Amino acid sequence: MAASETFPVAKMDKLIVASDGSKCSESAVREAVELAKRYGSKLFAVCTAQVTLGQLEYAAYAVSELDKAARQACESVKARAEAEGVDCDMVIHEGEEPYQHIVGEAENQQADAIIVGRRGRREIMKLLMGSVTHLVIGHAPCKVLVVPKLGKLTAQRLLVATDGSEFSDKAVSEAISLAKRTGGSLIACSIAHHGIDEGMANDYVNKVKDVASAAGINVETTIGQGNACLEIIAAAKEQKVDMIIVGTHGRTGISRLMMGSIAERVVGMADRTVMVVR
Repeated sequence: MAASETFPVAKMDKLIVASDGSKCSESAVREAVELAKRYGSKLFAVCTAQVTLGQLEYAAYAVSELDKAARQACESVKARAEAEGVDCDMVIHEGEEPYQHIVGEAENQQADAIIVGRRGRREIMKLLMGSVTHLVIGHAPCKVLVVPKLGKLTAQRLLVATDGSEFSDKAVSEAISLAKRTGGSLIACSIAHHGIDEGMANDYVNKVKDVASAAGINVETTIGQGNACLEIIAAAKEQKVDMIIVGTHGRTGISRLMMGSIAERVVGMADRTVMVVR
């Protein structure tokens, strides 16, 4: 990434929102409708009746009830969107793995972003992040916005985490593009940990500052030391940011179909929206 690089304004033309009608997905629906209204986006509400092969074969009534619930969830999103003047299509599926349908619709529509809650109706509340959200992030063809219960999808003040890796460079590019769209400011954050010393962390944030400043973005920098997840979350609170932006992996990331532990913990523990960039 060089200071001479150009960054397009972030696209928000097509948005996917996943809902199962639960309180946990309410935040994603609320913010997706607001975001689509703000940018004139087309919204696709994806709702899946999560049924097993055994249910399909032996429990027709249960499947019918799950199908009914999925349709009601989609109709609720559509009604809410249309009340705000947002164009919204309903996409209803039936299957064992909801994430496949969410990701598949994003691919079919060439969506710019997927918006999800942190967990769904069937997922254990003690978990930091639900399995559907985890799998969506791992397989999505686009950026994923994870909205916790009280999270917002505003982007006037953004924190982007960098460790100099390929994945964090992508997160930085997305952060700059989003800041250009919203006129927001950027906080570049790097944490000294696991082979990254303070000098390296300083180099990483200064590189982001040079690139973002050249793109006309107001940038501040911050570095921390210790547990990367906790330090990133603490910096977000201290800097009063609206959104945290991370890459799916850091310097030690191995598989592109899995999420790195730092990104996973940030998504699971942050009290504000996290954008995960692949």
